[in-house]
Amino acid sequence: MAQAGETRHTATDVSDTNSAANNAIPEATISDTNTAISTAASSTSNITNATNSNSIQPASAHPATTDARSTTGNLKGNLTRGSLIPTMLRFSIPYLITCFLQSCYELADLLIVGRFNGADSVSAVSTGSQMTHLVTVTIVGLTTGITVTISHAIGARRMGKVQRQIGQSIRLFAFVAIIATIALTASADPLLHLLSTPPEAFSQAHDYVTICFFGTPFIVAYNVISAIFRGFGDSRHPMYFVALAGLLNVGLDLAFIGGAHMQAAGAALATVISQAFSVVAALIYLKFANTGVRVRKADLAYDWAGTRQILTIGTPIALQELCIQVSFIVITAIANGRGLEISAAVGIVEKIISFLFLVPSAMLSTVSVVAGQNAGARQHSRSKTALRYGITMCIAYGALVCVASQIWGADIVRVFSPDDEAVVRYGAQYLSSYSFDCILAGVHFCFSGFFSAYGKSLYTFAHNIASVLLVRIPGAYAASLLWPDNLFPMGCASPLGSLLSILICSVLYYLRFSKRHPAVIADEQ
Repeated sequence: MAQAGETRHTATDVSDTNSAANNAIPEATISDTNTAISTAASSTSNITNATNSNSIQPASAHPATTDARSTTGNLKGNLTRGSLIPTMLRFSIPYLITCFLQSCYELADLLIVGRFNGADSVSAVSTGSQMTHLVTVTIVGLTTGITVTISHAIGARRMGKVQRQIGQSIRLFAFVAIIATIALTASADPLLHLLSTPPEAFSQAHDYVTICFFGTPFIVAYNVISAIFRGFGDSRHPMYFVALAGLLNVGLDLAFIGGAHMQAAGAALATVISQAFSVVAALIYLKFANTGVRVRKADLAYDWAGTRQILTIGTPIALQELCIQVSFIVITAIANGRGLEISAAVGIVEKIISFLFLVPSAMLSTVSVVAGQNAGARQHSRSKTALRYGITMCIAYGALVCVASQIWGADIVRVFSPDDEAVVRYGAQYLSSYSFDCILAGVHFCFSGFFSAYGKSLYTFAHNIASVLLVRIPGAYAASLLWPDNLFPMGCASPLGSLLSILICSVLYYLRFSKRHPAVIADEQ
């Protein structure tokens, strides 16, 4: 993967305003379809129109007179105006539902396979889904660069810049999809051996990951489209596409696994077809929606400045997500070495926490997009206010989760393991301490979103890697040695790691943002 350097910054309001006016591109109308470029460019332009159908007003009768500042003045996806809390909730709730639906249809594969097949198929899907999830979150992290750079351009009302960034996103991620597909399919077996896949499940696990890896282009395409939607302040349409794909996935699971008896391969095939369907649904919407944005041939030409901006923001986040997921696998391996009951308890709690963390994750994306648009509009005080509101909402949510975990922790774990009191006891211990991370993680998640909005993704990468390498993994390992019969100390490793992240984030924010208006990513010509 390309190594990205630090993005250049500027704080010159006047020059940026002039640049915005000079680079404004008149919007296209429906009648412009006569001027469509070649078939390849035409198909890629569908991807680039990934915006809310109501986000951009149709071009005026005299597009030549379109003003750079009037282009986004009435955007429904405009996050630079209005009361902040309702604005943030309108963005975060659809995004939260999208994440929830994605988690549910990943879980559906496992449940339906377990209903119609034995433990070998369940183990194959469980192991394979760990690998595919690792790939997905890494791609999502990389596409953050698209969301942030587009949100900056939208905030600055520079539609020409938006179109160029969309064009560069298509070029870059087409290359990423090709390379990732080749590399992943070639390394499927070594990765399965690295995860110590049980011999009884190896053949099915190989089928599962191979089929899923061949579907990598659909994962990349969907996440690029979703990133563009979010950059325009639209989190609703990705939710619709995922909901449709989830329903299709369940139906195909039943047909392939229950009807055709395809075992783990059927689950993988259902997943790939559903992902392809979500991409096609998005493209159909874009084809008929009057978005007012299209990509010209010049926008598809290679532009290192635009590509560098995407990579500079996205690469640290992608590496961060990769390392965090690897750390979860390491902690699971530590728990697996402590006996069956402890392994089961840790696995159950990790699943519970993954659902509980959907809210802080949604707020991270919300703060990133809201702060990104306001950074582009030079409304830095509003960006900082969005950060404060995001932290406040995450702390309130985390406190409720933490209290509930202390009171009903055993009952929550018992839902997943009703007949094994040892698992329930260990799980309650682990959840009791781990739940404090729901408060602390939400704080540094919001900081991460804010830093990313200002092109400081390396800050996000630094504090997360420090947390993982200095506290989470060594803390979990030390607790397993010092307290072999109690999971409460092991559960403390995660909130302590988040506490370190908060301290690092607070120092970085104070040094870089609190004393002065933060500089905005330079708008490359």
